[in-house]
Amino acid sequence: MSLNKEHTKITELHIQERTRFALRPVAKLVKATMFAGVAGSLAFSAHAQEAPAQNVAAEDDGIEIISVTGSRRTIQNQIAIKREATTVVDGLSADDIGDLPALSIGEALESITGAASHRENGGATEITIRGLGPFLSATHINGREATNGSGDRSVNFSQFPSELVKKIAIYKTQDASMIEGGVAGVIALETVQPLDFGKQRIQGEVKVNYNPDESNVDNSLQSDVGFRGTFSYVDQFEFDNGQAVGVSFGVQRQDISQPEAEYRSSSPTGSSLWACLNDPSNTNEGFYRSSAGDCEDQVSGSSNQGYQTAIDPDTGKAESDGTPYAWTGSSRSFRQNETSDERDAIFMAVQYQPSAVLDINLDAQISDRTQAEARHDLLFLQKRATPGITGPSLVTNQAGGILHWEGEERIESAGEQFSREENYRGYGLNVDYQATDNLNLNFDVSYSQTKREELQISNRGRTVDRPFFSWDMGEHIPHFTLTDFDVTDISNYTDSLRTRLDRENARENEVIGARVDFEYTLGGDVFTSIQGGVRTSELTFVQYGGNQGNGSRTEYTLDESVTPALDVLQSCQIDFPESGFLSSVSDGDILTHVDSDGNLVASGTGSSWATYDNECFSQALAASNGGAFAYPELEYENAGTIDVTEKTTSVYLMANYDTEMFGKYIRGNFGVRVVDTDVTSLGFRNTFEVVTNDDGSLTLVPGESLEQIEGGGGYTEVLPSFNLVVDYSEDILLRGGIYRGMSRPDPANLGYSRTFQTDEESAPTSLGDLFVGVNGSGNPNTQPLMSWNYDAAFEWYPNEDAIFAFGVYYKQFQGGFQQQTVLEDFIVGGQTVTLPITNSVTTDEESDLFGIETSITYRWDSGIGIKLGYNYADTDMEYEDSLYGDTYVTDLDGNTTQLTAGIVSPASVPGFSKHVLSSQLYYQIGDFDTAIIYKYRSEYFQPYTSNSTRLRYVDAVGVWEARASYKVNEHVRVKLEAINLFSQPKSQDYFTEGNLGEVNDYGPRLFAGVSFKF
Repeated sequence: MSLNKEHTKITELHIQERTRFALRPVAKLVKATMFAGVAGSLAFSAHAQEAPAQNVAAEDDGIEIISVTGSRRTIQNQIAIKREATTVVDGLSADDIGDLPALSIGEALESITGAASHRENGGATEITIRGLGPFLSATHINGREATNGSGDRSVNFSQFPSELVKKIAIYKTQDASMIEGGVAGVIALETVQPLDFGKQRIQGEVKVNYNPDESNVDNSLQSDVGFRGTFSYVDQFEFDNGQAVGVSFGVQRQDISQPEAEYRSSSPTGSSLWACLNDPSNTNEGFYRSSAGDCEDQVSGSSNQGYQTAIDPDTGKAESDGTPYAWTGSSRSFRQNETSDERDAIFMAVQYQPSAVLDINLDAQISDRTQAEARHDLLFLQKRATPGITGPSLVTNQAGGILHWEGEERIESAGEQFSREENYRGYGLNVDYQATDNLNLNFDVSYSQTKREELQISNRGRTVDRPFFSWDMGEHIPHFTLTDFDVTDISNYTDSLRTRLDRENARENEVIGARVDFEYTLGGDVFTSIQGGVRTSELTFVQYGGNQGNGSRTEYTLDESVTPALDVLQSCQIDFPESGFLSSVSDGDILTHVDSDGNLVASGTGSSWATYDNECFSQALAASNGGAFAYPELEYENAGTIDVTEKTTSVYLMANYDTEMFGKYIRGNFGVRVVDTDVTSLGFRNTFEVVTNDDGSLTLVPGESLEQIEGGGGYTEVLPSFNLVVDYSEDILLRGGIYRGMSRPDPANLGYSRTFQTDEESAPTSLGDLFVGVNGSGNPNTQPLMSWNYDAAFEWYPNEDAIFAFGVYYKQFQGGFQQQTVLEDFIVGGQTVTLPITNSVTTDEESDLFGIETSITYRWDSGIGIKLGYNYADTDMEYEDSLYGDTYVTDLDGNTTQLTAGIVSPASVPGFSKHVLSSQLYYQIGDFDTAIIYKYRSEYFQPYTSNSTRLRYVDAVGVWEARASYKVNEHVRVKLEAINLFSQPKSQDYFTEGNLGEVNDYGPRLFAGVSFKF
């Protein structure tokens, strides 16, 4: 089944073509062209026919088959998809699987106008549409929902090999037949249907991966040269009784490294990054405190203080209003990584046509991926203020970001051994039945599952004393100067040796879906068909808990009576694994060692430090305690467990029209989709007993076991839609669309964790007096974010190689996010108790987003072509940080009170970028095909922490890519490809732009390969 077959019309011609299906060699080539067009229409609800091609190949019987390949063919397909669509859609299709012009699905999607990616490990992962975050989009594989291991609804596209995907599309407007869930748009992927493919094909490709930055790394997890091998087979078999069977099979093995060098500051979790007071007149706290200590603590008074945003009732302003501050974290550090990325993927399909009116498709996608990193960190603890030094020498920018720091503090040689395993399984069965000449029925069942688990060793050795050091911010990262301290001497880190073994973020996400659709063809001059259907699905998300909430931890500190610290460090010491560490983003040496007179000391100056083998270190500490070196187990019955079940039923009805009006041909559709969702969320809490005292008062006595608790919620939404295309002339189209969209809350935020607040001091005599409130997290009754969406576009198609498209769009969001107090019912001792709880909710606050989008594609006769896509958007939606932003609470009567007056400006929509640009310059002449690609994305807000309440900004970046190929003969092609060609780093700011939080330097990734097809 194609991606959106519900969009297409099963015509009599299509039925006849099935009947005439034959597998003789010449017929295969003829039908290849026909089925390519049919498959394109089925894939994108666009009725997209393959564009007339230009190069002529003569067959033995004199028939001329026209064919265009490479970059030009891909762009022609993009133009055809857009032109014939009834919705606003952009896509990529390939004549053969393996021909999508990108190294990953993420990179391929980035080439589509308005799409941009979030980069991790140097490659594209999550995709945003029109500058709106991944949580506002939906992803479908072969027309079905896809799962993920992140706890949200975005999809990590690096999980899927581009070589085994035949078509991708982004629907920017929607119609009633599409699965609900994307305010920004819907990303659709399609694998091959073997009978529709219409030809036998055996393909293979071998690529070697070389990363220049990896050549400087002594990688214990991976060799310098990586490997990526792909094989696929497609064939069809016709039987004498007119039945036909098609099979396709694809497999890929990837084994590469992903070099990454990092500068890091403490993350904005709320317990490690602070706005410390920078007031010379205040000697009780901050950087000018009178005694050495953490800058967020008071000399006399509270700890974890810092800048206080709570409203002072006497002034109506923040308690610390007007006081200067500077951002400082628990540490600033450098991280060197040894990396490995292994992925095995299998995509397969069987298509069976027992008759001209019945089409049965069975498909499967399997992907197993394991990422591993050996991390070596040098940490400078940073919260401590040295009296008379830190405050007077501190230099900051206007955002409170520190540019120069001096003081005495501990230094650590730390390390982590990290691995993440993620397994994806997707299966689907589709049956298409032409019941009568006018009635088509379609049945589909599907299953999607993702499992993820992370294992991590975290080690630490620190200095006994507090050496003096300072640092200055360079162009990209800080540079440290240390006095009388050699970071390369491992004997300097013998204090407080500790290891932690964590098993965490173990998640299972499943979606089971089934749907029945019909399309009835009409004979009218206006309405061509009516479509309708019903779909039901059940999503389950489980995150297993442990002694650390979302995981379990085993911790050991060194028992020096058994093993001296220096013995552990020396026996596990390794040479620093990388030369030229962070050289592309540093202004010379990142570490400078000087003596007390300021003279340079060679040892300890440079870009390296003392490191050790992480597993050796951890095993030694476990052995010194007589403990086992083993990762702890997780458990389902745990207070940290999240277990969410989301059941959805949706029905739709849609009319398609195609007619002439005022001398112009118009086409499109209108309809409505109704969606009903019920959420059930399970959690665990300690048991308790309500005890009646001698005086008649009540006391809550906690038990030692756990009990299961349950919460829930639901909603019903009506989603109308209307799409219009006006064929103004042979080469000009006018397009418009209106639809109401919805984006569901992330499954991880639908958990249900609750504990009671009690008041036993007032001698309560009733449950209503004993229980005064509830603490907890997760809101299973969180409502979806709704929006009305309007699109209008002008499109000019001068020829099959050219397009000029200009569109405007407007989205009115009907919802925001706010902390609000609501009432929940609890059963205690057989009685119902109604208690208030403050939680995150979706409000009815409205906000707007305006945008423009343009695409330009042109090819000259010389073989040079260009493709440009640009999206601009602006919005007034505001997203406040939960610690240092303005926060409010709404009580049970609906009264809203401001709790804090923040010091950071609100962010916008998560993932929102004002500017997104994709451009391509290609040259194709004869058998040589090459392209240069440039992609730009302006800064955007990427929420931090699992409940997405902290502000984190990813800075603007432009990335270059290149590819070239040469067709040796009709069977063999050689390829060269590169991403991040000029080694653009990724830079992030915490809480506010200007407060540098992290810089990731990846270096370029180079691939060279040879492919064959028969």
